[in-house]
Amino acid sequence: MPDPTLRREHPTLAQECGLGRPRPPMLGWPADAHLAVAALAALPVWVVLGIAFGERIAAPAHWIGWLSLIVIQPAIEELVFRGVLQGQLLRLTGGRRLGPLTLANLLTTIGFAAMHLIAQPPGWALAVAAPSLVFGHLRERFGSVWPAIAMHAFYNAGFGLAAGLARS
Repeated sequence: MPDPTLRREHPTLAQECGLGRPRPPMLGWPADAHLAVAALAALPVWVVLGIAFGERIAAPAHWIGWLSLIVIQPAIEELVFRGVLQGQLLRLTGGRRLGPLTLANLLTTIGFAAMHLIAQPPGWALAVAAPSLVFGHLRERFGSVWPAIAMHAFYNAGFGLAAGLARS
């Protein structure tokens, strides 16, 4: 009979897809430095976007648009990209790194930016690469997709507010 202390448990598909509880807890005190930096880094970007492109970017006009921008899109995109795709790429690549980033995060970011080419001009689609790397890092740091969903929602909310304020 094999020694039970040597038994390796295989993660479930839900665990591979980051559907578990974030570890460390994402709302602990003091705040996780990576999460705080990711949130604070968005502020100057929103200001620049509002000033430079405010006339050309549209804020949602109705509550359903805001719901889509802040809840639906981040949840679906992060579950698909950071949850399923990045989770499986982490498993397949063994978490191999290229500098500070995992290969899984880089490949997921390429797919995420490519998906945005469907509805956005190339410059805007490429602009999602940096946030995508942040979301991927948070997914890996916390072992969960929930921090990536929360940060994506936060980024989208700020983008929508910057667009709305620039037009007023």
